[in-house]
Amino acid sequence: MDLKISGKVKEILEMQSGEGKNGPWKKQDFILETPGKFPRLVCITQWGEQIDKNNVQEGETLTAWIDIQSREYKGRWYTDVKAWKVERGDSSSGAAPEGGMPGDEKVIDFGAYDDDDPPF
Repeated sequence: MDLKISGKVKEILEMQSGEGKNGPWKKQDFILETPGKFPRLVCITQWGEQIDKNNVQEGETLTAWIDIQSREYKGRWYTDVKAWKVERGDSSSGAAPEGGMPGDEKVIDFGAYDDDDPPF
């Protein structure tokens, strides 16, 4: 199952880089605000060549295909939302990402709440 999330880029965070056992690495986070009555802010990470390839800009509307992964470190859990594909505009059309079939993707829709639903 592929996950995708759409929204407006609120902020681009500073790029981070370093040297690991497999060589140099770089990553950059951006904050995506989802549409709807109760907008959500989601921090999404891009790694390596995806940073230059996607060239995400503050203020633009986009859809990111994401992987969500959690890991444990010293008794605490950390969750990453990693973008592996980015498209400009709101891509809720049902078109399949590369390698997938239409209908295989799962759209994370934080705006699908009734007026009486709490914002959490």
